[in-house]
Parts: sequence; structure tokens; C-alpha cells
Amino acid sequence: MKLYAPSTIKEIKDRYGFRLSKSLGQNFLTDKNIIDKIIAATEITDEDLVIEIGPGIGVLTYEAAQRAKQVTAIEIDKNLIPILEDTLHDFDNVDIVNQDVLKTDLNRIIDDSGCRSAKIIGNLPYYITTPIIMAILESGVHADSITIMMQKEVADRIKSQPGSKVYGALSVAVQYYCTVQTVAVVPKEVFFPVPKVDSAVLRLDIRKDKPVELIDERMFFRCIKAGFGQRRKTLSNSLMGIGDVTKEEVKDCLSHAGIDEKRRAETLSLDEFASLANYFSKRE
Repeated sequence: MKLYAPSTIKEIKDRYGFRLSKSLGQNFLTDKNIIDKIIAATEITDEDLVIEIGPGIGVLTYEAAQRAKQVTAIEIDKNLIPILEDTLHDFDNVDIVNQDVLKTDLNRIIDDSGCRSAKIIGNLPYYITTPIIMAILESGVHADSITIMMQKEVADRIKSQPGSKVYGALSVAVQYYCTVQTVAVVPKEVFFPVPKVDSAVLRLDIRKDKPVELIDERMFFRCIKAGFGQRRKTLSNSLMGIGDVTKEEVKDCLSHAGIDEKRRAETLSLDEFASLANYFSKRE
């Protein structure tokens, strides 16, 4: 059965009386070439656990289950569970979990699996892409990589570099936790129903060692949040958003870090944010 075929999707919808949910951002992928690229980029082996976020009707799940030791598919929509149980009934290595991924202990699933390594895949709803990515990374997930589809605009932000118009807090945060590579740009026409924007697939390889040394990780993220919170302001002004600092202290930290106080946050590299945060930490 070609689960990705529009005719199959329609037949499944009719058989189960399933209605696509706009509120859950449900758009099903219909292009086998893109499916193959996602699976190939994930580099699944027969010793791996694959955790899939938002399996839908099981298009990616079906392909992953043929390669992985174990697949855990986490689906928030209870109406899709009987469909997944049907489309994946041939596999005894698939566990379907009807739960919100933001309320799911991924590390428990990974640690209990007994698999050599874990890889996360998924086609994320546009409206909640960033919270899901950051929740996974901030949890210290015990996975090797995250290969996910998202709105192209979000992907562009994640992989952007200093000086770019779309470089921001998300760029710095994700690049602190991961190395980033583009797997594919996906036109909107290969989804059912067709969304309003194009998508992209990124592979985020989770760093074993952080790229910068920090005295206080919380201060690092406070600096990022403050800097980009008022991105049109110069750093001497925007960094006042850290709280409990004087103008003189901000200027002093910038000076020690070798950063011109007239620069703006979008020009700072990961290393510069780290250096700045460390001087703020020493001040405390």
C-alpha cells in the first residue's frame, strides 16, 4: 500500500470518517522522493530506536519500521490511532503512543528501549515547531539526531548566520545544541491538503560537547533573550533587558568581551555571546 498516495489518503479518510484538523496542523506528505530523502538522511540502522513525532497515517513510520530495531510513534490525535494500528499492523516493532510530545518523557522511552542509539524524526505542525524543538534540546535528550520537516521560514532562521536578517535567538540556541544541515526543500504542492507555505527538512545532530565554554548556561540564554528582545536597539541598550544590571556594567562587560557597544545582537556570533555571558557571570 502506498500510504503517501493522495488516493490512499482519501480512501483512509473515507473509511474511517477522519477529518483533517487545522488546529493540529495536519498536512500529509505525498512525495515518495522526499520520504526517501528523510529516511536516508536519518541513517537508521537495525540497532536504532526511532522516535517519530506526529506520524499522521504512518507514511514515515512505515519506512522507518523496515529499518529500525524499534519505532515509537507519538501521535496527539486520538482519531489517528486506529488508522495507525491498521496501516502498521504488519510490524511488531512499532509502539504507538497517543500523547502530546511536550508531555512525554523521551529519555525514559529511549533508556527503556535498550537500543544502541536513538534518532528522532517527524513532520512538525507549523504552529508548534519551535516549542517542540527547544523542549527536546533543553531536556538533554539522549538521541543522536533530530531529522524533521518544518516551515521553510523556521528552517531558514535555524540555520542562518550572524548578519542575516533572519538570524535570531532560535538560530543561536539551536546551533549551541546542534550542528545543522539541510536535507531538502519541500514545495507546498506535495502535501495533502496543500498548505500556504513551503517546507524544509533539517537534520540536527546533537552535539556531544558544547561548542563554547560557559560559566553559567542560564546567563548565556539571558543574554540571547535580552539581545534579541529589542533587536533594533544597540547592545548597550538591549542588554539592559537582562535585569539587575546598570548601564555602566553592561558597557564594561561589552568592553571586556571586545564587542562594540553600538553593535546589535544579530551581528554577534555564538562565541561572542558566550564571551559576553561569561563576563556577566563573573560580574555576579
